[in-house]
Amino acid sequence: MPTNPTWLRSRRALSVTALAALLTGGAFLGSGTASAATTLAGQCTGSVSGSMGDTVAVPGSSVSTIAKQAAAAKQQSLLGLIPLNGVDPTGVANALAAKTLTVGQVPSSAGGTIEGKAIGAAVGQALQGNSALGWSADTKKQVLDAITSAVTSNCGLTTLATNYQPPTSSSAPSSASANAPSSSGSGEDPLANLVPGSTGGTAPRRDYNGIPTATPGVAVAPGVRYGAGTLPGSAAPVTGGENPQGQGPDIRNAGDAESVASADSASSVQLPMLLAVIVLAGVTAGLVRTWVLRRVS
Repeated sequence: MPTNPTWLRSRRALSVTALAALLTGGAFLGSGTASAATTLAGQCTGSVSGSMGDTVAVPGSSVSTIAKQAAAAKQQSLLGLIPLNGVDPTGVANALAAKTLTVGQVPSSAGGTIEGKAIGAAVGQALQGNSALGWSADTKKQVLDAITSAVTSNCGLTTLATNYQPPTSSSAPSSASANAPSSSGSGEDPLANLVPGSTGGTAPRRDYNGIPTATPGVAVAPGVRYGAGTLPGSAAPVTGGENPQGQGPDIRNAGDAESVASADSASSVQLPMLLAVIVLAGVTAGLVRTWVLRRVS
């Protein structure tokens, strides 16, 4: 068979091109996978720190004890109905301990939470169809539900973003300074119209000179100042009884008052009650008289 150098060179060139394309594609795929980091929390409770967008995972060993206890409790409750149920709590714990459970993500904020429901769902997904849950499908479902419920109520994480930067607030003028009256002479003061005939925005100062005041050490009592013990223009007090102007004693200072009969009290003896007592006394006397006469005869 004759050799063809041109054909061989073309084949080699095609092989090198295909190999280069394969390596380039693998490099792109590898870089895309490496860009998504995973933050592993030590336990299923507490807090975990990571960069925004990082995947949060927990080791299966952090929830294996909870799952084992829940499986054992469910196994005991099923013994009365299904004695040979095939539930293996130790096998459930070992199956979880060998896994890493993805439970959430670090949010694009200062922090967030990963609820126990998400961790319980990850545990249920990891144990789905495991033979240690029991032999029948109904038993597996009951045991798995008990495990996920126990993990949900006992787990929960707080996520903290280490690379979060709070937004900077713009230096905008405050509303109080924006609404303050202008003191420059270029514009008219908005408060100038409050004082008619005034070109300024402030009210004139009040004058308190006409108000009488007492000077310490000079003021005296009204009785000493006016002599009679009463202020000028006031009348002497009236205490009742005979009026000083010669009027009769019936004209009083505070009006006329009369006593009002009080309402009958509930404890007072009424006429029907009195009649009943008299009748009862008469009947009793007659009975006693009849009894005495019969005894004597």
